[in-house]
Amino acid sequence: MSEELTNNKQYSADSIQALEGMEHVRMRPSMYIGDVGVRGLHHLVYEVVDNSIDEAMGGHCDNIKVTINEDNSITVEDNGRGIPVGLHKKEGVSALEVVMTKIGAGGKFDKDSYKVSGGLHGVGVSCVNALSNHLKATVYREGKIWEQEYSRGKAQYPVKSIGETELSGTVVTFIPDDTIFTQTTEYSYETLSNRMRELAYLNKGITIIITDKRNKDEKGEFISETFHSQEGLKEFIKFLDATREPLINTVISMEGEKNGIPVEVAMIYNTGFSENLHSYVNNINTHEGGTHLSGFRRGLTSTLKKYADSSGLLDKLKFEISGDDFREGLTAIVSVKVSEPQFEGQTKTKLGNREVTSAVSQAVSEMLTDYLEEHPDDAKQIVEKVKLAAQARHAAAKAREMVQRKNPMGGGGLPGKLSDCSDQDPENCEIFLVEGDSAGGTAKMGRDRNFQAILPLRGKILNVEKAMQHKVFENEEIKNIYTALGVTIGTEEDSKALNLEKLRYHKVVIMCDADVDGSHIETLILTFFFRYMRELIESGHVYIATPPLYLVKKGAKKRYAWNDKERDEIVESMGGQAGIQRYKGLGEMNAEQLWDTTMNPEFRTLRKVTIDNATESDRIFSMLMGDEVPPRREFIEKNAVYANIDV
Repeated sequence: MSEELTNNKQYSADSIQALEGMEHVRMRPSMYIGDVGVRGLHHLVYEVVDNSIDEAMGGHCDNIKVTINEDNSITVEDNGRGIPVGLHKKEGVSALEVVMTKIGAGGKFDKDSYKVSGGLHGVGVSCVNALSNHLKATVYREGKIWEQEYSRGKAQYPVKSIGETELSGTVVTFIPDDTIFTQTTEYSYETLSNRMRELAYLNKGITIIITDKRNKDEKGEFISETFHSQEGLKEFIKFLDATREPLINTVISMEGEKNGIPVEVAMIYNTGFSENLHSYVNNINTHEGGTHLSGFRRGLTSTLKKYADSSGLLDKLKFEISGDDFREGLTAIVSVKVSEPQFEGQTKTKLGNREVTSAVSQAVSEMLTDYLEEHPDDAKQIVEKVKLAAQARHAAAKAREMVQRKNPMGGGGLPGKLSDCSDQDPENCEIFLVEGDSAGGTAKMGRDRNFQAILPLRGKILNVEKAMQHKVFENEEIKNIYTALGVTIGTEEDSKALNLEKLRYHKVVIMCDADVDGSHIETLILTFFFRYMRELIESGHVYIATPPLYLVKKGAKKRYAWNDKERDEIVESMGGQAGIQRYKGLGEMNAEQLWDTTMNPEFRTLRKVTIDNATESDRIFSMLMGDEVPPRREFIEKNAVYANIDV
């Protein structure tokens, strides 16, 4: 692919097209980067890195460095060709200035320069510039070092040469505008690191180095990681499935071009029960799926079904095999490159290009046919697993019918433990999933019954990571959650798909004790939501309540603290010698205290649950809640410094 790109007409100042002005960006930033919260802040980095990845996809760059500086500014450096600096005929200024100050300007809009480019919005680095207090671009090109600085998108001086060099590449340093990113301008090393690892797997052969200059390790060196993958998706699959027990030892993979569309697929089966499909278009994680995922499912189902039928291994099975059965215990990644992707869906991450379906289906079918013929033992293992899945699905269908039969409309079928609210408008209503009957009783007394419903959960709910589907639907606490929420389950294509049309509450709040047991129950509920109600999280309906840890009293004064630092500051502000009560659980608070601190919308803090990186979330849930102990121990040891442990 790279040869085809480099042979095209020269990448020069004239390759840069300015599509529209930047006026809108600062006024409506969410239209360009999704939001101005934590996700939008990190999106700025991805936009700059995407430019470097585009150079790499074109065969012009193999090294990218991302640095979080001490002041939370970001530097992205690559060894590509360097952004053109020559005079742009139409705009009358340097092409670098056009790229940096015109929204939508960039080589990626000129088909002669890039056949395929990464990035979801295509707004490029100019959008980052508009939303930064300060940005500096340094270009190493044609034997010289060029430089220009900007303030909130406006050039501070014309592009100038500041020296000579034998290097080539681009360095961009920016600091986000705190008047736009009012929630936070602090970058998460973990979030950026996960994305850089993902990009290294999706673009094999590139080296991506990420460094955090705000923190040092035990040796006194800056925290840093280097990501490089020689095998791409094959290695990605091994990384994602490292915490699961493999059913077959080989990663089934293919890479090639079908109908002019570059397709890369890797998949493996494990002994678990969950289906983990991850799809990408031009390096963007399309977590809503789309035509490429439909193509994968079609190719997988038809090829495996054909093989299973002809092998005679299904002869004694009493019922039909469905598409779901072929995907139980499957981890797969589908990555396609599309020159003009059309995105649909709620978050514009669902691929709509129809021509991609047959390309992926054909590629998967050819890959699997070859593999099954060459590995008969593995093929038999897979078919046996499919048979077990079919039997379990049959049992799950009956269990699911029992869940659905409790009609949530009209209140007759609602769980007996549910204390419902009087408001009938789901948008105004919230439900608290509370750990235990005791805390549930306090919450019922403390709530505002107009819009707050309480569902107490008995003990620890089922760990769905280790359970077959029918066991999940048979579990009493899980059945209560389904019926209380009013959602329905299952479509022809996906038996676990959730229909949110009749969702009865737009805020689903998990409220557990602030101790180790409470955290475990919280994780069990989140695992269930992630595996069986992911649409609920993706639609922004799931929250975690944050009850206080301490009550600090001195005379008539009383204040609550949510951590040790707050507690110490409050004690100091009270002049020392204050009485401190440590809450071990929600049940230790009276109804009034629980309302004041945790349930009252005016004063409470709710943490919204989001999925920033679906592949990483999948890996973490599998590691924390699966069977493999060593990876979990390693994770706990590494993160123990952040943990609150009650002794």
